[in-house]
Amino acid sequence: MITLEYKVGQIVYSKDGHDKGEAMMVLSVEDRYLYLANGKTRKLGKPKRKKIIHVQPTHYVDANMAEKLTQNDFILDADIRKALKSYQVKAVDC
Repeated sequence: MITLEYKVGQIVYSKDGHDKGEAMMVLSVEDRYLYLANGKTRKLGKPKRKKIIHVQPTHYVDANMAEKLTQNDFILDADIRKALKSYQVKAVDC
């Protein structure tokens, strides 16, 4: 069985649930669960707890956001929305 490593600041897509197909950012990793936020429906104050098997990883990690999250710097929901938007623009340009 291949296990994927998830990192703080990584962009993932939800594969199941009400948020299926939605891009989200990994805020933290705990055992088999990820805590995710998108800045709109799932905010920093109440991130979505989702099993690893229910997300599709991307290879993109926002380095700036990852650094802020690991150092517990002040972050706004708007920062997450901006990072997700910039990733989606880059993905379309490829």
